[in-house]
Amino acid sequence: MKILIACEKSGTVRDAFIKLGHDAISCDMQPSDSDFGPHYQGDVRDLLDYPFDMMIAHPPCTHIAVSGATWFKEKVQDGRQHAAVSFFMMLAKSTIPRIAIENPVCIMSSLWRKPDQIIQPWQFGEEAQKTTCLWLKGLPPLKHTNIVDKGEFVVSPSGKRMPKWYSNAKFSDRSNIRSKTFQGIADAMAMQWGGDVRQGGQEDLFGGAA
Repeated sequence: MKILIACEKSGTVRDAFIKLGHDAISCDMQPSDSDFGPHYQGDVRDLLDYPFDMMIAHPPCTHIAVSGATWFKEKVQDGRQHAAVSFFMMLAKSTIPRIAIENPVCIMSSLWRKPDQIIQPWQFGEEAQKTTCLWLKGLPPLKHTNIVDKGEFVVSPSGKRMPKWYSNAKFSDRSNIRSKTFQGIADAMAMQWGGDVRQGGQEDLFGGAA
């Protein structure tokens, strides 16, 4: 399948699909952290008219995640939240037949609709907690692959409780670390939504040509 991984800097999801034989490309305003597969550094709108079979999108959550509710008033006042919602909806309304949009708990649940699924890394073999919402079109919910321990929390010097998996990172690096898809989730997306087509001639999981 031809797959667009929108707003992905790490290349984690893109590479998981490529390793199973799919034609995947990532897109972000920043360069990719991985040179394993193709990456378009620029606006995702430049690519949306390409005949993709699937898009997995990770739109920026800075202005819509409920964890940042303290700053909502000023973000509404200056239009940043409106712009973030508009970008999210632009991806959701794409004509690409199969779409998954990933975000943390955010205002889209009330402003648009509730997510189709909420997952955690510990349901996919990763000892960590990171509540992830999935809005799906033409795709089934992901099946859990390996339930493990939920991971530890620590208290920072400032007294803030946070997951241990990113607590040691510099403050300036935490946003990039938190935005990266856990490998276990990326592998589940690739296998369950794409399937292994490396042998050639295999049909995809939805009955079309891979």
